Order: sequence, then C-alpha cells, then structure tokens
Amino acid sequence: MPDAPDVQDLIQRARQGEPAASQALIEHLHPLVRRWVRHHLPRRESEEDLMQEVFMKLFQKLESYRVQPGVPFEHWVSRLTVRTCLDALRAEKVRPEWRWADLNEGEMEWLDFLLNQQAALPSEHAVDAKAVVARLLAQLSPPDRLVLTLLDLEERSTQEISQLTGWTRPMVKMRAMRARHKLRQIARELNMTDL
Repeated sequence: MPDAPDVQDLIQRARQGEPAASQALIEHLHPLVRRWVRHHLPRRESEEDLMQEVFMKLFQKLESYRVQPGVPFEHWVSRLTVRTCLDALRAEKVRPEWRWADLNEGEMEWLDFLLNQQAALPSEHAVDAKAVVARLLAQLSPPDRLVLTLLDLEERSTQEISQLTGWTRPMVKMRAMRARHKLRQIARELNMTDL
C-alpha cells in the first residue's frame, strides 16, 4: 500500500498551478468524494457529473482554504461535497407525485408497517423497504432529506451534522424533528389517497 500523500504539500503545489499535484490531490480525494456523492446523489444527477462539479469547486475555492489545527483538509472537502449535493437537490424543484398504486406488493407491506405500529414486520423484501424509504425521502425538501439521511440512515451525531452543514446543533435537532413529522404526514397522505 503506498504511503499517504503529504496533502498540505499537494495543496500548495496545486495552488501554484502544478498539474501533477492537482492530479495527485484528485486521486487522493476521489474515494471520499465518491462516497459522499453516492450518499447524497439527487435523483436526476449523474454520479460522475456531480463529482466533477465538486472537484471544479474544490480547485476554484482552493485559495480560500486555510489550515485549522486538528481539522483535516478532508473535512473541508466533505463540507464542500455535501453543500454541492445540497445545491443539486435544491435544483430538483419538481418532485413527481407518488401514489399508492405506484407501489409493488412488498413496498405496500413496508409502508403499512411504517404507518401502523401493530402491523406485522414484513419478513422479506429488504429492497422494498429501502425503496419505500427512498421514495418517501424524495418527497422532502433537500435540507430535510439531508438531515434525515445523515442522522437516521448514516447514524451521524448532531455534532458531525453541524460541522458538515454549518447548522447549529439545536437547528439540526429541530430540523430533524420537523422532517420526521413531514415524512409521517407524506406517508399518511399517500395511504389515504387510494383507499
């Protein structure tokens, strides 16, 4: 396994316009950026296109990056990536209507389970559970979708979310509470529309 690159040296050389340093920085950051983009990819965006946008912004803003003790450069890149994904999510202004009739049998069972605590846990179809959650999340605003994804699906702390988004911890908690309420309301409305 090759040694980890000296990131600060690469940053300095990339700022001076050295193509090899810029390429080495991209190669070092590529797995991190890909992971973040995959977690926050809008429905209509290509993963590669969004990653390219992140790297373009990274090099545009590289001059403004300042070293902070105890905070790795990768944290700055993570924030930039999350914000780029959030901007792309905001650009998806039209969210298509989703109806009960659009669900397959397994998805209906999972939605019924989510809405009715007494319903039996569906024994199979984890793919259907994931599909229902993804469909419900897609109906939320980008910030609400982001906070629930980070907090509930990725199990990040409110402190981590605060650092990634720039929101205060109380704001993260309040946004998550409201987003969960909206999510339940969307699920209830969906269930009621086709009965």
